[in-house]
Amino acid sequence: MPFSNFRVPASASTFNVRVIDSISKIGVSMAGMVSHTIKGHSWLSCPAYVFLVEHPPTGRKVLFDLGVRKDFENLAPPIQHWMKESGTTCSVEKDVREILKEGGVEAGEIESIIWSHWHWDHIGDPSRFPKSTSLIVGPGFKKILTPGYPTNPESPVLDSDFAGRELRELDFAESTIKVGSFPAIDYFGDGSFYILDAPGHTIGHVNARARVTSGPDSFILMGADTCHHSAEMRPSIYNPLPDSLSPHPFYPGSGIPCPGALFKPILRDEDTKKPFYGVHRPGMILGDPDVAEQTVDRIIDADGSGNTLVIIAHDNQLKDVVQTFPKYANDFLKKGWTEQGRWLFLKDFKEAMDGVHSEKL
Repeated sequence: MPFSNFRVPASASTFNVRVIDSISKIGVSMAGMVSHTIKGHSWLSCPAYVFLVEHPPTGRKVLFDLGVRKDFENLAPPIQHWMKESGTTCSVEKDVREILKEGGVEAGEIESIIWSHWHWDHIGDPSRFPKSTSLIVGPGFKKILTPGYPTNPESPVLDSDFAGRELRELDFAESTIKVGSFPAIDYFGDGSFYILDAPGHTIGHVNARARVTSGPDSFILMGADTCHHSAEMRPSIYNPLPDSLSPHPFYPGSGIPCPGALFKPILRDEDTKKPFYGVHRPGMILGDPDVAEQTVDRIIDADGSGNTLVIIAHDNQLKDVVQTFPKYANDFLKKGWTEQGRWLFLKDFKEAMDGVHSEKL
């Protein structure tokens, strides 16, 4: 299996990452998120991951995304209307501030919240954090999305999300740094944590990449909604569908491997090096599917680098592999999380496989 040529500027500085399961469960139709639907996989039931990233030399802490606010019935009316019309469901046990406190982290320790983008399942409730916590957003956010509701009755975000706090919009034109082919901003200036320009899904969409070990380097890439399901980035030229899968994605305790060829009928063009899904067209609101496809290609390169754990925000299968907050994720490479989680998503296609192969009997 070849590795991609995904280059990151050299540095010995590392960052601590903790993956927060925001203890929410979202139910949403796949039809509006991917190129086509596969039988038995028309509905996505998923979490919303949040990341606590910590800079060891200074102790500074940043949150990447905030998941779903606990009182989601108080989201801006345009979002409430969309949820009702689309049939989207949600349940939330705790908000991120509560989870942090239970893990020994106070809200006042968070210097900044980075929104990967403005969608309701990522923005949480910043008003639960002190005004000293700044809010960082991607390019174009202020022009398109401010002021919030109720000042602008049509806005999908709330005035209270950023009232009284610094609202900082990223400008990637001010940086010449590239991480892979992602335009990037070096947040701490030491090569430990980069915010990546990841356009296409919607206005102001960003990803982040943290160097969690050095010598050898390993990284965690926070992919937000670049992909909604791992089948949008796998298989690929770097991670082709294997001839044999073990453990079996449908019967993991059986000890019997699964032939990769089983899934060939539902691959696009039966190509074992092309992801099962393409990007949704005509695209999301304020999105651009052509640009989104380019960003997916970039994340595929990162996924194929051999030293990167890509965590998209709604990966329902990764919860069986990754240890979440308050534990750290820095030693993912040593623990083999990348290999363990790479093909777990295939279990979502069991109904499709049962249908395909029963028709051949």
